[in-house]
Amino acid sequence: MILGIESSCDETSASVVVNGRKVLSNIISSQIDIHKEYGGVVPEIASRKHVEIINYVIKDALKTAGVSLKDIDAVAVTYGPGLVGALLVGLSAAKGIAYAAQKPLIGVHHIEGHISANLISNPDLEPPFICLVASGGHSHIVKVSDYGRYEILGRTRDDAAGEAFDKVARALGLGYPGGPAIDKEARRGDPFAIKFPQTKFPGSYDFSFSGIKTAVINYIHNQVQKEENVNIPDVCASFQQAVIDMLVSHTILACSDENMEKVCLAGGVAANSCLRNTFKDTCDKRGIEFYCPQLILCTDNAAMIASAGYYEYIKGNFSELTLNAVPNLKLGAT
Repeated sequence: MILGIESSCDETSASVVVNGRKVLSNIISSQIDIHKEYGGVVPEIASRKHVEIINYVIKDALKTAGVSLKDIDAVAVTYGPGLVGALLVGLSAAKGIAYAAQKPLIGVHHIEGHISANLISNPDLEPPFICLVASGGHSHIVKVSDYGRYEILGRTRDDAAGEAFDKVARALGLGYPGGPAIDKEARRGDPFAIKFPQTKFPGSYDFSFSGIKTAVINYIHNQVQKEENVNIPDVCASFQQAVIDMLVSHTILACSDENMEKVCLAGGVAANSCLRNTFKDTCDKRGIEFYCPQLILCTDNAAMIASAGYYEYIKGNFSELTLNAVPNLKLGAT
C-alpha cells in the first residue's frame, strides 16, 4: 500500500494505491483558476499554494482510503522534473512522513508516473510497449522494456506539444489552459481548412513544434493586418490536426521499427479527444493494441506516482532522506 504525493507544477495531490493498480483514493487540488489570471503557471504562487494545502490533501487521501499511516508500506513522491519550489514542498512533506512513520521513501520520476497511469486504467497491461508522453513540458516517445526500464526513442527539440497548444490558445485569446480550449473549438472547425507545416527529421523520431506554433501566430497576424476574419474553429482544428499527425506518425513508426505490439498514451495532452480517437483508429488499422489512461489520470495526480512507486518498492529501490528536488531530471536518472 503506497502513499503517493505529487506537487511538480500546479496540482497538489495525494493518493493511496494498492499493488500499483488499485486506487483507494486520489485527491487533487488544482490551481488552474488561480493561474488563469496570469495566462500560465506562476512558479512562486504555485509553491505558496502547495504549502497552504498539502497537509489537508494528504489527510483527505488517507481518510478517503480508510487507512492510517501505520497501514502504509512506503511513501512515493515526485522529485523531478518540475518547478523546483513546487517539487520541494511535496518532497519535504514526503520526507517528514517517511521519517516520522518509519516508512521507506521512494523518489519517482514525473514522466515515469505518467507512463504508470496506464497500468491503473488497464489492469491487464504489461510491458513491453511504446508510450507517447505528451504534456505541457514533455513530448517523449519512450520504449518501456520492463517495469522501471525506459529508453527515450524520440523527444521534442524545442517546444513541447502542450506548450504549443497553450501558446496558440493565447494568441487566439482562448485563455489558459490552452489544450482543452483548442480541443473544444476544433470540434466546430475544418481540420483541413488551413495547411500548417509539419516538421520531420530524417532517421529520427524527434519532434519540433516551434515551427507550427510560429506559423499559426503569423497566420493570425496576417489575417488581422489584411482586416480579414480569423476563423477560430478552423485555425484550432487545422493546428490540432497537424500536431496530432506528427505525434501519431512518429509514435507508430517507432512502434513498427521496434517490433512492438502495444502503444500507450500519457500526459496532459493525452486528454485531447481527437488525439485519442486518431491513435485508436490508426492502431486498429495496423493491428496494434492501444491503451490510454482515464481522463483524470492524464493530468498531474498522485495515483500515477504511487503506482510507479510500487514497482520500485517491490525491487527494494528506496531513496535516502537526503533526496533533493531535481527540476531537470532525465528519465532513467537515479
